[in-house]
Amino acid sequence: MTLALIPSNQVAQWLLVHIHRWLDIVGLEKDQTLEEIIYSCIIVAIAMGIGWMARTVILYGVRKFMTIRHSELSKELIQHHVLIHCSHIITPLVILALLPFAFTEDSTFSRIVLRALLIYTTYVVCKAICSVTSFVWMRFDETRNSKNLPLRGILDTIIGILWFIAIIICISILVDKSPVKLLTGLGAFAAVLMLVFKDSILGLVAGLQLSQNDMLRVGDWIVVPSTIANGIVIDVSLTAVKVQNFDNTIVTLPPYTLISSSFQNWRGMVDSGCRRIMRSFIIDSDTIRPSTPEMIATVSEKYPIMKSYLQKIKELGHPDYDPGLATVNGTDQTNLGLYRIYLCQWLLNNPAIRNDEQILVRVMDPSGEGLPLQIWCFTATTKWTAYEAIQSAVMEHVAVSVSDFGLRLFNDPSGTDVTTVSLTGSIPTAQVAKAATEDSKPATAAPQNS
Repeated sequence: MTLALIPSNQVAQWLLVHIHRWLDIVGLEKDQTLEEIIYSCIIVAIAMGIGWMARTVILYGVRKFMTIRHSELSKELIQHHVLIHCSHIITPLVILALLPFAFTEDSTFSRIVLRALLIYTTYVVCKAICSVTSFVWMRFDETRNSKNLPLRGILDTIIGILWFIAIIICISILVDKSPVKLLTGLGAFAAVLMLVFKDSILGLVAGLQLSQNDMLRVGDWIVVPSTIANGIVIDVSLTAVKVQNFDNTIVTLPPYTLISSSFQNWRGMVDSGCRRIMRSFIIDSDTIRPSTPEMIATVSEKYPIMKSYLQKIKELGHPDYDPGLATVNGTDQTNLGLYRIYLCQWLLNNPAIRNDEQILVRVMDPSGEGLPLQIWCFTATTKWTAYEAIQSAVMEHVAVSVSDFGLRLFNDPSGTDVTTVSLTGSIPTAQVAKAATEDSKPATAAPQNS
């Protein structure tokens, strides 16, 4: 019969008998306190040995199974120390089974030791349960959470509840009261508890709202205007949302900040596969003029992609104001309208621009500097580097092609303008008006090149 099959009381009696014999052999007086101390040390040593043997056997078996089957589950069990945390339960259980037989019922030392042992057992059991719960959540998050929903807050809540229960049980063991009575008495401290755990409660509610409404996922690019957060969400827990900015700094926010204030989530842009370009150029109003047949013939010859649209205008007698997404219109009445036709057709035929999304080349509200011309389109990619390259290419093309239509982009006067005036002696009209507003003295107006 093995030791595991022998009842605990028989094992305890066998140990006590041998302790008596050992004390007789060494000539020590049979003292009850000395016997209890020796017995307790032997029981602790035996329990620790059994626990070590159990951990060794279990880990050896799991590693062998992992080697034979190449199981990822077994590998993760070892990596996250789940089996080790669970095997720690064996040691206090063995001590609890054997230690009480060494003490008399009225022994004060036995009550102290047993209460400490029960508290330790509660701690070990709670730690093992939390380890298993965390492992189950991790497996679910990796295999089933395809939407990357922020479920970490729910896990933290479950673990918090487990540790709260463990603390209540430990306190009840110390004061020798029922846990139910302690929980009943906690009602008087509800306000204090809510104040202490305010952030956790708010984080739990915010986490549930973020998850239920699918407002935030791990991996989303978010911008929180009231903070410096502008980057990728890397973790969402009960008390913190971690955002890695594009300069690799980490910004930590309370979850309820995202609920109590607005934030921008760029997930929709990423999922759509396209990203918007919205840029404006200021056209010098002095360069806008009615078109002529010669001008139309010249730009049509240089930019053949305009011919089909100009032919449509000629046949209809007016521009084709089609409200469709991909059709953007211009007019042949002015050089600015011709330029709008060209930019629309150029964007529609550009493979880097999505022609199934909205494309606009529109004139905005005029200002004192000129007439703003806005380009609105979507790139065929959302990758940052590619997006910036496409946007830059569009801007550069506008800058070099605008002069072919007799137009000029507005620029504030620079040192080059002053040098040109000093050499030629000509004074642009726009700078005369600007200088006249600065003071009322008769003076030679400063030249301006707009």
